Amino acid sequence: MSLKRILAVDDSPSMRHMVGVTLRTAGYEVIEAADGEEALEYARGNAVDLVLADVNMPRMDGITLVAQLRALPSYRLTPMLLLTTESSAQSKQQGKRAGATGWMVKPFHPDQLLATLDRVLSGAIMPAAPAAAAGRGH
Repeated sequence: MSLKRILAVDDSPSMRHMVGVTLRTAGYEVIEAADGEEALEYARGNAVDLVLADVNMPRMDGITLVAQLRALPSYRLTPMLLLTTESSAQSKQQGKRAGATGWMVKPFHPDQLLATLDRVLSGAIMPAAPAAAAGRGH
């Protein structure tokens, strides 16, 4: 059985390191990206099992990244979690509209992160369809 591949996207090197260590220790393969543009570039040529992204990043934020990934046929059903300090209902709604599967607030406990990933990857939590895919218009 191959390792599940997680694309971890965060502009903070220390956060990428902490997420990476947590996931690798649990047996996941981790690809790290420093922002949404770097992650999107990687995703266009590579498949991953789950995307875990910060919201506030330079060049391309996590919500825009989720929306851009959902536009790619190979990422329509890929689980995407936003891991961020943002906790406002408005931000969560924007993430949901973009197609985020779920939302976790930093700081996180490693066990909480791993339990959430297990639930999402097992299919207990299904990926959200972006609102734009449901119909055209605003």
